[in-house]
Amino acid sequence: MLPARFEYHRPATLEEALALLDELGDDAKILAGGMSLIPLMKLRFATPGHLVDINHLPGLSAISEDDGMLRIGSLVRNDALEESELMRARYPAIAAAAPLISDPIVRTRGTMGGSLAHADPAGDWASVMIAVGAQVVVRDSGGEKVVPVDDLLLDTFTTTLEPNQILTEIRVPAAEAHSGGTYLKLERKVGDFATVGVAVQVWMGDGHIARTGIALTSVGRRNLRASAAEEFLAGEEPSDKAFGEAAELAAAAARPVGDHRGSADYKRHVVDVFVRRGLARAVELALAD
Repeated sequence: MLPARFEYHRPATLEEALALLDELGDDAKILAGGMSLIPLMKLRFATPGHLVDINHLPGLSAISEDDGMLRIGSLVRNDALEESELMRARYPAIAAAAPLISDPIVRTRGTMGGSLAHADPAGDWASVMIAVGAQVVVRDSGGEKVVPVDDLLLDTFTTTLEPNQILTEIRVPAAEAHSGGTYLKLERKVGDFATVGVAVQVWMGDGHIARTGIALTSVGRRNLRASAAEEFLAGEEPSDKAFGEAAELAAAAARPVGDHRGSADYKRHVVDVFVRRGLARAVELALAD
């Protein structure tokens, strides 16, 4: 199918884009990578009257570290994160997830910012960003605010973003000594949505687990934080027993729905296995730091 008719806008500046969104309201959609929006438009599940293309806006495509933060512009492509030496050296959870995002063609166009704004519970980046404690910068014509990713996500395909707002940047706390992370994903074939995904980040202190971030993909109406598992691990010595108890708590927090990818019980089992593996890998990286 072909998309319904729409008007195309290509603002030259962020301020121009925000003014357009103020003017057009609910009838406008932002075009970044387009990897989620364009298929929806072709199927006419989305029929915006206006597309506001932000791909050429300056200042939204940079990766940097400053002021205690890793800053990822909302237009940074997934393949740039996959190829980044900085990610491989200092942000292993991001480095592990990047090559698992869909397929190479999608990774050349898709963006982390677009994925977070789309809020698909099968999206990988939201779980990784929850686990590492990330925030997003949201702009409108009145200024900007910083929102934790946990608070950005409300429900399936639903965020706190208003129609006149643009997500401009993702901020991740700068990598600390004795920390490590990873992302594990089960998919039926390369490029498929996750059957189950688990993001894990661990910070070690004095031989004990100081704190963790654990988030789950495709097992709820949104990407879920496994809070009970995180709380249990605080102060624990890393061990198979501790990892197993945390994995059971994470599996209990999952709310999967059985479908053609597997039963609900199967998906909970995968969560259990992936949390155990993820914790072991994250601790290994943290202790090697």
